[in-house]
Amino acid sequence: MTDRTARFAVLGHKGRMGRALATAIEQAGHEFCVGVDLGGDPAPLLGQCDVAVDFSAPGALLSNLAAARRAGIPILIGTTGLADEHWAAIEEAAQAIPVLQTGNTSLGITLLAALVRQAAARLGPDWDIEIVEMHHRGKVDAPSGTAKLLGEAAATGRGIELAQHREAGRDGQSGARARGAIGFASLRGGTVPGEHSVIFAGEDERLSLAHCAQDRMIFARGAVRGAAWLIGRAAGRYTMEDVLDLGS
Repeated sequence: MTDRTARFAVLGHKGRMGRALATAIEQAGHEFCVGVDLGGDPAPLLGQCDVAVDFSAPGALLSNLAAARRAGIPILIGTTGLADEHWAAIEEAAQAIPVLQTGNTSLGITLLAALVRQAAARLGPDWDIEIVEMHHRGKVDAPSGTAKLLGEAAATGRGIELAQHREAGRDGQSGARARGAIGFASLRGGTVPGEHSVIFAGEDERLSLAHCAQDRMIFARGAVRGAAWLIGRAAGRYTMEDVLDLGS
């Protein structure tokens, strides 16, 4: 992470996350360099900055990646809902500049995912894994992207593919739980920013690892820390776990 004041470009700066990022950048002692939204070529603007943070929309990602490459600056991508073409463009951009892509910039969630991976690896398939998440009443997708991230961490710890072991939406006579399954349950209500629990249920004992988001600013602060960390890195793909030096 850079020790000096860094100049940040925020892509999608008029959105809710963009406004939160502007606040977090100032709180961290950095400089809000430019704000960019859809339309035009952002490359000339990005050239004035040290790093870009993209929380815009999937439709803008390809042009934003190309602009960051032309400007020669790192980019942190928090935009979700990506398709195959986006993943391919991220891999291509990472050959030229440092790129950090993540579905969740919370430092707490980053550490939680690492703990989930370790627990899944050490406890083994005899322990059932259930992931429970709760969000505000207006959230439209389920399970949450963070729940999926935690499910992937559990699957990685076990050395399996999540898609082949995922269970969700149980209702009625759903049958007994499959051995080795990773279950998901989604709750919705109120104004909850986000709560996630990963439950490991064994014979006569249970372990729970949990995270509670009390304010969406946690994601902005984590993004600022991650983006500042990218400055001066070699070209390549990075993760929030790299930012916290959690290893593999």
